[in-house]
Amino acid sequence: MAVDDFEIPRSSKRKLPSFAMSPETFGRGAEAFARFMGTPAFLVGMTVFCAVWLLWNTLLPESWQFDPRSLNFTLLTLILSLQASYAAPLILLAENRSTDRDRVEFEHDRQRAERNLADTEYLAREVAALRIAMREVATRDFIRSELKDLLKELEEGRQDGDRHDDGDSRSSEQRRGGPHSG
Repeated sequence: MAVDDFEIPRSSKRKLPSFAMSPETFGRGAEAFARFMGTPAFLVGMTVFCAVWLLWNTLLPESWQFDPRSLNFTLLTLILSLQASYAAPLILLAENRSTDRDRVEFEHDRQRAERNLADTEYLAREVAALRIAMREVATRDFIRSELKDLLKELEEGRQDGDRHDDGDSRSSEQRRGGPHSG
């Protein structure tokens, strides 16, 4: 292999440390930070921090001060500005993640509502079909009334048959000169 072979890339001699963090991990951290910044503990902590800073650099002798009042607390201003410049994007990132979660949840809710509506419509159609089918099915009361009517007809037919049979037997006895022939 030639030294001047440009088709093969050279390996890098200098290795930089790689700090790979997944976007999900970073997003969870941003949400935790934004959540903490909205708590009373953070507000009380920042108030105590600033009060101690201001008192230290105002009341103590100048040899002990690290951010003198004569320079308008430049270091405190820088620290608070840096904190605000990092806090704003992290809060926005947390809000964006929350919005994305809400959007996904809304989509799931919409799909669930569509399925519920379809199921309800299906069940309504099934109930309507059952009602129509039940109109054509003979009910217990209808069958009882029909059986009673048939029973009456049979009894009437039997009584008529008995009368008819009685009349036929008398006339045949009279023709034969039976006991009642007179």
